[in-house]
Amino acid sequence: MDRFLYFIDSLSAWVGKSFGWLILVLTLGVSYEVFVRYVLGAPTTWAFDFSYITYGALFLMAGPYALSRNGHVRADVAYRFWKPRTQATMDLILYVIFFLPAIAAFIYSGWNYAAMSIRFREVSIFSPAGVPIFPLKTLVPIAGALLLLQGIAEIVRCVRCIKTGVWPQRLHDVEETESVILQEQKLHGAAESVPPQASH
Repeated sequence: MDRFLYFIDSLSAWVGKSFGWLILVLTLGVSYEVFVRYVLGAPTTWAFDFSYITYGALFLMAGPYALSRNGHVRADVAYRFWKPRTQATMDLILYVIFFLPAIAAFIYSGWNYAAMSIRFREVSIFSPAGVPIFPLKTLVPIAGALLLLQGIAEIVRCVRCIKTGVWPQRLHDVEETESVILQEQKLHGAAESVPPQASH
């Protein structure tokens, strides 16, 4: 079961980190637009579309990654003082009542939204450049599916915590633990390799 959870975590992390590079693309694109607009006096026709498409893709695909890292905003004034079983029970209830129906609606409506956009090869109406926006809309149901997959992993974690009273580790917890162990082994090995000082 841990391998299943870590696989989903690693998938969400890979997708989130891959799309994270869009921050660099967005920065370069906006910087270019500022330069040509204010220095050369020749603004582009695609800058607005480029910025919201790039940011929209980044925002959509970062959702599963944030969920895998338990990074979404939580009103934890009381939550953090609860025992793990109580936390897991509350999380499980909220996942079943709110998360699953919302994600199902998100995927369903996103699928129809994307299908229509792809059918007409939709382009932006905000500029004469005719920037295609159907690829961005295609990401909506994909992001929903990845969120659903990560949500299933979180539900499994809740069930296991209710049974054991301890939260199962997340992938990044395991990676951090492995890094600490390797660091300690290196330090221990280095200490053993230092020859004892000769006595006088």
